Amino acid sequence: MKLLKKISLLILIFGYLYAGVNHFLNPVGYIRIIPHYIPLPKLANYLAGMFEILFGLLLIAKPSRQIGAMGICLLLIAFLPVHIQMIIDAPFKLGTFTVTPLVAWIRLALQPVLILWAWWYVKKDSL
Repeated sequence: MKLLKKISLLILIFGYLYAGVNHFLNPVGYIRIIPHYIPLPKLANYLAGMFEILFGLLLIAKPSRQIGAMGICLLLIAFLPVHIQMIIDAPFKLGTFTVTPLVAWIRLALQPVLILWAWWYVKKDSL
């Protein structure tokens, strides 16, 4: 179980670092899914990317892992309106990919799984 948790942690770290950097490299796709009622969507996108990078980095060291994991949980909760708006707006195009209602519902359904995955590392004695 300990090996699984270590591998899972590495995937989580690289996943959030990659996603965070991607907010800066490919902002159009992220900005497209930010609900219209959120002001300054470009800033919101860059802040989301910055926090994903920050929390991913905090997961690396054991002393800061709990803060990083809790930050990811809170960030994922904050992203729930985005996923709900995707359901409302579906179908729509993100580049060459079509977000269908089914895809939007699957993305929303994954949020609790991602939250629980990050929550696994909230305990201080984790790894």
